[in-house]
Amino acid sequence: MDRIILDRKVEIGKEVLMKGPPLEALRFQGGHVGSLITLTDQEGNDFRGRILRLSEGEASIFIFDAFPSPTESSLEIILLQALPEKERMELIIQKATELGVSAILPFQSERSISLKEREAKQKKAHRWQEVAIKAVQQSRRAKVPWVRECRPFQEVLGDCEGDGLKILLWEKKGEDLKNVLRQHLTQKIYMMVGPEGGFTQEEVILAKAVGFIPVKLGQRILRTETAAIALVGILQYELGDLS
Repeated sequence: MDRIILDRKVEIGKEVLMKGPPLEALRFQGGHVGSLITLTDQEGNDFRGRILRLSEGEASIFIFDAFPSPTESSLEIILLQALPEKERMELIIQKATELGVSAILPFQSERSISLKEREAKQKKAHRWQEVAIKAVQQSRRAKVPWVRECRPFQEVLGDCEGDGLKILLWEKKGEDLKNVLRQHLTQKIYMMVGPEGGFTQEEVILAKAVGFIPVKLGQRILRTETAAIALVGILQYELGDLS
């Protein structure tokens, strides 16, 4: 769940009654008795709480923990991920969420499996947002990344027309990642990770046309889930809150 803002002081070990707009936000996010939520009080401090009671007019939240520092990175990372087989997408969503990505945009490329083929083997696509929510709860993040439905490669490129650094992992002719990051100091990054077979030359050309820079992660060939998780960690270390 996203952080809910309160107009009062919050203390560990006490209950908070929630009404009005905060209660509406809680309901909109699907809160129920037993859910863990993150609250921000009037002084800007973040707290962790559990919903004890929930009625039509109010909710009671028990505050059991406080965050010593902000749990959200200042770096906005949008992960564009080619659809992998089996449980790999769930693993990518889980670990990328723990590492602080802002959004995950799955896509079908020429060499990736289709969603129809994937669901014929394992019907789990409907759980993607649930996986992200559980990862947020485990990592004590304040915001849930938006996990979109799987779409065609070119359609996903249309979501990358804004500002920010755009990098694409390409094992053939990618630039040195460290040099690219040094040349583009930014707080918003679109990172695109391809399927096991890699991107086609045509896909790389299309991505470069909207501003993507092909980069490499060393000389080894990584599985798609390894590449995605490693790259998010590197970006957070270099430009985010893992440094």
